Formats: sequence, C-alpha cells, structure tokens
Amino acid sequence: MKKVCIVLLLGLLFSCGGQKQIIKTNPDKVETTTQNTEQKETAVNTNRTIEVKNYVALKDVKTSLEYLASDELEGRNTGTKGIEKAAVFIEKQFKENNIKPYFKTYRDSFNLKDIVGYNIVGYIEGKDPELKNEFVILGAHYDHIGYGKEVNGDTIANGANDDASGTVAVLEWAKYFSNTKSNKRSILFTLYAAEEMGLKGSSHLAKRLKAANINLYTMINFEMIGVPRAENEITAYMSGYEKSNMAKKLNEYSGSEIIGFFPKAKQFQLFKRSDNYPFYQEFKVPAHAISTFDFTNFDYYHHVDDEADKMDFKHMTNFINNMIPALEGMTNSDSKEIKMNDE
Repeated sequence: MKKVCIVLLLGLLFSCGGQKQIIKTNPDKVETTTQNTEQKETAVNTNRTIEVKNYVALKDVKTSLEYLASDELEGRNTGTKGIEKAAVFIEKQFKENNIKPYFKTYRDSFNLKDIVGYNIVGYIEGKDPELKNEFVILGAHYDHIGYGKEVNGDTIANGANDDASGTVAVLEWAKYFSNTKSNKRSILFTLYAAEEMGLKGSSHLAKRLKAANINLYTMINFEMIGVPRAENEITAYMSGYEKSNMAKKLNEYSGSEIIGFFPKAKQFQLFKRSDNYPFYQEFKVPAHAISTFDFTNFDYYHHVDDEADKMDFKHMTNFINNMIPALEGMTNSDSKEIKMNDE
C-alpha cells in the first residue's frame, strides 16, 4: 500500500504540468486510503488552494511576447501576413491548452472594404450549472500599426507594449483557468484585430455577441501593461473608474489595492478609446480598460522602438499573477456584485 501511495503522489505532482501548486487539506476531512479514488479526489479538490503568485512563469511571458513583437510579424497590421502569423500563434496556444472556440472556429471574421480582419475568441465554460450562463470577457488587441517612421534603419513598429503585452496576459489567464477549471461563470478570451483602425474588431464582436443575446456580466480590456508605474503609484489604473464599482471589487477580491484612479484617463477620454467601449455601448454593463502605461513611463507609443527589450517582464509577470484572485473573484461571486454606478 505504501508503494501505491508514493506512485499516486508522484503522478499528482507531474500532472501539474510543471506549475507550482500547493494543495492544502483539512486533516479532519481527508479520506483514508481504504476509500475509493473518487472520494479522495473530491476531498482534495474541495480544499485545494493554488499558490497564485508563482502560477504564471516569467519565461512563458517573455517567450510569447518576444515572438508577437518580433520583426517576423512586421508590426501585425490588420490584413497582413504578419497578423496572420500572430493569429496562428494565438490559436495554437488555445488548442494546446484545451481552450475551445466559442464560434465554429476561433476566428470571428469581418470586412473593412478590401481587408479581411479576424478576432480570435476562446471559451471556457463555467463549472456552476446556473452561473455558467453568465459571461465574463477578458480581452486585448493583438494588432498594431505595421510600419512607422524610420529610426536607425528600423521601420517596423513591433507593438510590444501596444498591445502584445495585453495579449500575452489574456493568453496566460486562459491557460490558468483551463488548468484549474476554477471559474463558475463562463469566460471568453478575446483578442481583437483592427483596434488601430478605430476599434473595428471589438465593435464587430460586441455587436455579434449582442445579437446572440449572451448574458454579459462584465468585460475587461488590458491595454499596454508592459512597463511599471512609479513606485509611489498604484500598480495599474482603470478607465471609466467612476462608472462602476469594478475597481473597488477587484481590489477586494485580490486582497490588495492593485487598480486605482488616474485623472488623465478621464481627461484624455481613455474609456472611449479602447476595446472595452464597444461592449459598454452594446450591453451597458461594467466594461473597462486596465493599463499600467500612464504617459510618463514609456516614450515609444506607435514608435518603432516599442520593442520587446523595452518591456519589464518581472513587472508583467507579477501583474498577471496578482490579477488572478481578482479575476477569480469576479467569475465566482454568487451574485453580480460588480455594478454600474448611478450617473
């Protein structure tokens, strides 16, 4: 029996895919080894907690971003061979992590005159029989502007911060929820094309989902999270902060203040300038953008020097990890705690 237990323990460790997990159980509830396997698994899963801080690995964040922001993708302009390579990369990530397409395929295609664009949409169904009918959307745009003004012979605007950084975050969260299956509500992981052309991709998807009458609870768009703010500033800020209680609730769920108010977000009307806005327009639910770029910490917006080597991968990885309990709180609350404020 001792030999069998050792084999089972090794199997559990290696089945975690190399990710660091801590399993905690209440000694009073652990089943004895004489009981059947199904009972033991139920006891462990009921009391399991994931050590979130180390779940997402820096090397995975770095590898994905370096590819998406590489010269090979030629700045990921919508309708080009470069963005097609990015789309294939995202689809491969979804397939490898058992994330289903929400539509018949991962691609939500749309036309812009003679250009064909496509959003990429992955789906993880919620585990609660009732709450799975409510949806949370996590999104970012994976396109960029293609080419920019030449600097030292370089003309490719790689878009590492804008918005390969947000794209990588969404991919890592998709991987996390696929592995843990911890979400009670259903989640759509959405990567948009043609953001740089005026939010065309997100507008198309928002209209399509509205026509399908999905029950959208909340939406968060992640925009330019590749560089940290000053040490005296809150980690990130939310556009349209005053429109809902989302920032307050995310901070409660995370157990720390990671999302704050940024006066310039309102001054520059950032709420209307990112891919959250079409979802707010269509559904009139809390839909916001979260960013760590605050106009003082990054000089290469729409610039050919928006390169992977300008990104702070430790900051990115910490932010992605620290957002996980906030996202889990949002997907798992028994009621719709995040609400629009009276305006």
